[in-house]
Amino acid sequence: MEIALFISDAAGEKLYQPIVEEGIEWTTERRSTPGKLVFQVVKDSIIQFSEGAEVHLEVNQTPVFLGYVFSKKRNKDQMITVTAYDQMRYLKNKDTYVYENKTASEFIQMLADDFSLHTGELEDTHFVIASRVEENTSLFDMIESALDITLMNTKEMFVLYDDFGKLTLKNISSMYVGEPGAYFTIDEESGENFEYTSSIDTNTYNQIKLTYDNEQTGTREIYMAKDSEHIQEWGILQYYDTLSKEENGKEKADALLDLYNKKTRNLRITNVFGDIRVRAGSMVLVILHLGDMEISHFMMVEKCKHVFQLDSHFMDVTLRGGEFLG
Repeated sequence: MEIALFISDAAGEKLYQPIVEEGIEWTTERRSTPGKLVFQVVKDSIIQFSEGAEVHLEVNQTPVFLGYVFSKKRNKDQMITVTAYDQMRYLKNKDTYVYENKTASEFIQMLADDFSLHTGELEDTHFVIASRVEENTSLFDMIESALDITLMNTKEMFVLYDDFGKLTLKNISSMYVGEPGAYFTIDEESGENFEYTSSIDTNTYNQIKLTYDNEQTGTREIYMAKDSEHIQEWGILQYYDTLSKEENGKEKADALLDLYNKKTRNLRITNVFGDIRVRAGSMVLVILHLGDMEISHFMMVEKCKHVFQLDSHFMDVTLRGGEFLG
């Protein structure tokens, strides 16, 4: 396996290929988290770089990560631990936006233009958001709100990620790793160990209550959806929120109940044989026996950590799909 890591100097005029210790870690998460690269370099008399320096990683001559140094930590042995993030890191910036008649993909492009971020393919999300006020919140939260509204109204889920320096938005139907007959597969042989838990303690709701203060009528409208059988079994677990003017209360309540009225089952698989095509948002085929259930279907990667050694590449993945929530 050929691994090449490069760092620019402060002015971007020089490009270093430093001596890198084994154990480069590349981590991605599906929601509101930038891609992160952590590695250690040997400080010598040649290399000079500071925060903001560009970093890029190639594996077997394939571009994997492009980002910027955000922190450095040095020890007495002159080893520098570097943490770099891709440009999704700048979506942590906060601002206030009021927008009308835009799709989520159009809104993302607008934010990218305003904050000088590079974009690649932004798939059309189609659903037009009539109006939205986002006040003193992060760009990440604004985008997630737009994508959540799109999901509620179209049942289509989209994933935003950085593809080697370009913000990319794709429908999960475009995120399958491999092709028919040759999909990337996780099974008993490819993963060393797994952690599997089930719970109703987090993100499980069997009663949805949404309210809207109608200024024209002067009344508070209440929309509810509930599952009496699960209330009998688990007690009342209520999700409460307020509605904005353009939202359909009944449809949203029903959609939220359908989404949250189930146990959360978390599946984390460690030391899977690595594949640089797999990242947060990817769809992978999983075939495993978990004791109380069998899995033999595609699941979505919620979090993925790749670890590159000199002669090995493994990854830890957290998955969701079906009854699983990462």
